[in-house]
Amino acid sequence: MPQTPPPPQNVTLHLVIRGRVQGVFFRDSMRREAQSLGVAGWVRNRSDGAVEAVVQGEAAAVDAMVRWARHGPEHARVEQVDVEPAGGVYSGFNKLAGA
Repeated sequence: MPQTPPPPQNVTLHLVIRGRVQGVFFRDSMRREAQSLGVAGWVRNRSDGAVEAVVQGEAAAVDAMVRWARHGPEHARVEQVDVEPAGGVYSGFNKLAGA
């Protein structure tokens, strides 16, 4: 009798992306990338000029989001991405107002 593989475990990460990341369509581009990968969470601009996000989904999809965040959209200049584990349960991916 064939075994059914266990359901994939969701991973949740908090990202802070620094550099020239505001005013370059970073949030909207990240939302579109997340939707294409099936990743849930949110993204927003921070008052210090960084972009902050929480991404949640299958490990491979979340890894792809972190790789995407390291370069961002065409006109972004990402200098640093801080990544740490996060909690919560998310559905969909939302672009939030800045903090």
